[in-house]
Amino acid sequence: MHTSNLVIDTLITSKTRIKLLLKFFLNPQNTSYLRGLEAEFGESSNAIRTELNRLEKSNMLLSVSKGNRKMFKVNDRHPLYNEINSIVRKYLGIDLVIEFIVNKLGHLHSVYLIGQLARGIDSPVIDLVLVGNVDKVYLIQLIDKAEKLINRKIKFMICDQGEEDTYLAEGNLLIWNND
Repeated sequence: MHTSNLVIDTLITSKTRIKLLLKFFLNPQNTSYLRGLEAEFGESSNAIRTELNRLEKSNMLLSVSKGNRKMFKVNDRHPLYNEINSIVRKYLGIDLVIEFIVNKLGHLHSVYLIGQLARGIDSPVIDLVLVGNVDKVYLIQLIDKAEKLINRKIKFMICDQGEEDTYLAEGNLLIWNND
């Protein structure tokens, strides 16, 4: 298990709270409501409601009513947002993906996180879209090393800079760019 996972699991004993932090703090575009989270997490609404109320009371989550649903999203202006986002990225191993893969490849324009993790759902797979000119043989070597460090599989797609809009849907997350 990745060292960051052990630290988070020790500091935050509520698995529901960890899931909520992943859901909202990794990608600030993510929104959800109580019943949607209940279905997604497979947990009772009481446990989720308790944690949502705590996070909302601390102003880490914001809510708005849409019809009969109370929709939640992260307060990305909260003073601790950047720090919690960083912790979540470390927990998932994204920081090591950037360090061990992206920074060593060169000729990359940007990297997007797609799939379950981009939607804030913990997954054993990190799905990436790499935009730019990539040495695939070297990339595979780097991915092999990174996977061993983070105990997650890394799937990737490579596209040219002009093609990236074709592969990217709303909710996918830019995790690195060369600007």
